[in-house]
Amino acid sequence: MSVDHTRAPVLEALAEHRKLGRLSFTPPGHKQARGADPEVREVLGDAVFHGDLLASGGLDDRRMKGQVLERAEELMADAVHAEHTFFTTCGSSLSVKSAMLATAGPHEELLVGRDAHKSVVSGLILSGIRPVWVEPRWDAERHLAHPPSAEDYEKAFAAHPDARGALVTSPTPYGGCADLRGIADVCHRRSRPLIVDEAWGAHLPFHPNLPSWAMDAGADICVTSIHKMGSGLEQGSVFHLQGDLIDPAVLKSRSDLLGTTSPSVLLYAGLDGWRRQMALHGRALLGAALELAADVRAAIEEIDGLHVNDGTDFCGPQAADDFDPLPVVIDVSGLGTTGYRAADWLREHKAVDVHLADHRRISTQLTHADERETTGRLLSALRDLARAAPQLRPAPRVDLPSPTALRLAQIDLPRDAYFGPTADVPVVEAEGRIAAEMLTPYPPGIPAVLPGQRLTEPVLRYLRTGVAAGMNLPDAADPGLATVRVVHEPGG
Repeated sequence: MSVDHTRAPVLEALAEHRKLGRLSFTPPGHKQARGADPEVREVLGDAVFHGDLLASGGLDDRRMKGQVLERAEELMADAVHAEHTFFTTCGSSLSVKSAMLATAGPHEELLVGRDAHKSVVSGLILSGIRPVWVEPRWDAERHLAHPPSAEDYEKAFAAHPDARGALVTSPTPYGGCADLRGIADVCHRRSRPLIVDEAWGAHLPFHPNLPSWAMDAGADICVTSIHKMGSGLEQGSVFHLQGDLIDPAVLKSRSDLLGTTSPSVLLYAGLDGWRRQMALHGRALLGAALELAADVRAAIEEIDGLHVNDGTDFCGPQAADDFDPLPVVIDVSGLGTTGYRAADWLREHKAVDVHLADHRRISTQLTHADERETTGRLLSALRDLARAAPQLRPAPRVDLPSPTALRLAQIDLPRDAYFGPTADVPVVEAEGRIAAEMLTPYPPGIPAVLPGQRLTEPVLRYLRTGVAAGMNLPDAADPGLATVRVVHEPGG
């Protein structure tokens, strides 16, 4: 079948809907902006409302006979070398849950890299899947986790031969990438599927100088957030499938269980348009972005007190197998402050927002949308940050546990701990108790504590000192961490 990537079925259908002047007596109630509040229209513009219509009975007919969405998904699959692609408008948080539910069922085992995003843990809670945690490779000097190795997954399968499959996160939010081909081979020797949470890798298929992308590396299911490193709208996500280890009808059914019956056509349009942009111009756009990132990295390295993490820092036998240079990760510890304080200062004084901040780093993510003007402003702000560093000292101390101390014993299934009887106890009394909630520094959103894990003093101290230093714990019952939600103990 010949594929024409100049076409954009969703965008074309939107244009046709507008051209025909269709009159809808259906949701959404704003009726193509006519009923929207005038002040909202002034801020958002009417184009937002013109693109906001029903997918079924609006963009397409009530039985979807025009196959608008299906044709857009087929084009996306072709662009990234997948056999099947599914669009979702609930973010990769939904996509990864759908992939997990298509791979394993309640009380079945799934190998999961412990550096997984909170959405994966949410999937465990909803599904009742029993996680077999595969420890990431830990850089003790930089206090940074990289994806587990293929050998780590080999050992985990040897200890848990009944596991239904494996899940790995690559790239990480810091840009570290796994040996996806090696991990896929480990899985496929056992006829088990590999899920890759590649939320940060939407751009990878479109330039040869970027790390290998999951479908090309042999993964069975890949989840991608188009809004992160692509140019889709927030919550626009796709998941891709290949091979015969997962039935596409089952995967779609699992997605339907979790997804909305009122998907946003605006998000579909963003996904469709981004695919066309990348298929036609991706190599040139990303080539320019990579050149720009190299120049920005070199310029930041010249600023006293700042260091840009690169392949020398991130890649090696006990580290990542590859890295993406577009998330420009900057170590600010040489300024004598924390990433939290640096991020806050840049926002307050320079109107510059960074992607993530931790105890010693900030990440200034670049994409194909950046240019010399935006990076010039970033570099100017970073130079001013370096000059302002004395104001940001002394930085509050974050007590970081050793890699061994970060590993908490999984006593109960995440689902059982989360949904069972709970109690909120003072944090000073929580040591030894079983957590009934996630405690997740965000971003990047990797839980330090999961439901069902036994709390230890080093991890609690890390979180307490982190919150005092500026860490954000948005999903804790008490974000200030004066109390912790734990499994209720009879008589306690």
